Amino acid sequence: MGGVESRGQRNIRWIEDHCYIPEGKFVGQPVKLTTKQKSWVRQIYDTPTRTFILSMGRKNAKTAFSAFLLLLHIAGPEARPNSQLYSAAQSRDQAAILFSLGAKIVRISPSLAQYVEVKDSAKRLICPELGTEYRALSAEASTAYGFSPVFVVHDELGQVRGPRSELYEALETASAAQESPLSIIISTQAPTDGDLLSVLIDDALDGGDPRVKCVLYTAPKEADAFSLATIRKANPHLDVFMNKEEVKRQAQEARRMPSREASYRNLILNQRIDTVSPFVSRSVWQANGADPGPMSGNVVCGLDLSARTDLTAFVVAERTDTGVRVWPFFWVPEKGIHERSKRDRVPYDVWAREGFLRTTPGATVDYAFIAEEIAEILTGVDCDVIAYDRWRMDVLQKEFDAIGLKLPLQPFGQGYKDMSPALDALESELLNERLQHGGHPVLTMCAANAVVTKDPAGNRKLDKHKATGRIDGMVALAMALGASSGSDQKESVYESRGILAL
Repeated sequence: MGGVESRGQRNIRWIEDHCYIPEGKFVGQPVKLTTKQKSWVRQIYDTPTRTFILSMGRKNAKTAFSAFLLLLHIAGPEARPNSQLYSAAQSRDQAAILFSLGAKIVRISPSLAQYVEVKDSAKRLICPELGTEYRALSAEASTAYGFSPVFVVHDELGQVRGPRSELYEALETASAAQESPLSIIISTQAPTDGDLLSVLIDDALDGGDPRVKCVLYTAPKEADAFSLATIRKANPHLDVFMNKEEVKRQAQEARRMPSREASYRNLILNQRIDTVSPFVSRSVWQANGADPGPMSGNVVCGLDLSARTDLTAFVVAERTDTGVRVWPFFWVPEKGIHERSKRDRVPYDVWAREGFLRTTPGATVDYAFIAEEIAEILTGVDCDVIAYDRWRMDVLQKEFDAIGLKLPLQPFGQGYKDMSPALDALESELLNERLQHGGHPVLTMCAANAVVTKDPAGNRKLDKHKATGRIDGMVALAMALGASSGSDQKESVYESRGILAL
């Protein structure tokens, strides 16, 4: 004899008995949930659940799965009499997708069609016998204050930029009137750590509230981004719903055209990657990650000073017959480092413990401390030039004078005229895989945050694409290579070929 059917098993059975495939080559056939889908249903319903977050790559039937759950609460065993149900999306078009799938399932299903009415113009599904009503909402419409939902699907919440969404907050706070509300969040990942979905995923994975559950399918960032094995990690239904040959084609396209790599990583590999193309793509940066070895010989340096509480960068580089060896050094104030780590969502405190980031005493950058450390760093090597940003350099110069340190300092402009040839020099070394940066995590962060802006003549300089993104290390590196190359750099042949993700 079989055991007692669980709530999750009952819901699986109901979906397979009453729901039909709404579109595609198997349209009209009864739904047979995959092993993964059944496991998600059991996770939601067999233990107390307030919020269930499911994140994976595109085209894994996320929205269809949402529609099955929605119908389960409209006319199935999870339905509560006279309850309100909603789906929320960032655009009207996105909101219409879930409604459309739900409506198609109802019209195909002989049993559901008897009990559920479809209101196309209002994007509503209604079960008059139970008094349940579903409505699709978008962030483009008026905010959902005054509603009292018992069930909400937040569709593609990863499209929200920043840590807040008025629609999300309105629906979640409105659910407080219900005894056991349930929210389902189904989406590919948001681009950055500071976006709402990322904050919710990180909190769920921390396990602070066992009623908030997260199932995350994502490819490791260090893995080969273009292999089928890596793609499969982010796509649990690669062999079921997805066109595998089309996915392979997209992977090869992203490999050939780095300008498309960021989007590919975010949408297919479900990685937290900003689709704003950085100055250097991740794959190109990783290809230059060889260990530079010990510092020696003639070096050139770049120095980018910070505001009193931010990141100061000093990058030492040595040109050799085989390329450019790079040794980056960074400082932040010791006091407040944990708060800055939380604010920027960057592990400054961890990097400091591991020796990748140096701290200066107190709550603000101590220029005397930095002057002493630069003197120590350059002991035993011949420094040809230190290119520096003029901002606040007068303060550091006084500290150099105080310890009697004479250095080959050279001001370096931060505008298009000076930075454009410097970026050409840096770009050339990166594309030819001649840079050896050792995978330094702070410099890698700076590289990921750096984008380029152009003037009308096509000259370039580095910029950051988010308020908390630090690029100081890349600025210092560009200045070092620009100063050592001179100002007569020709236009990079690589720029017109589009090899870097510009």
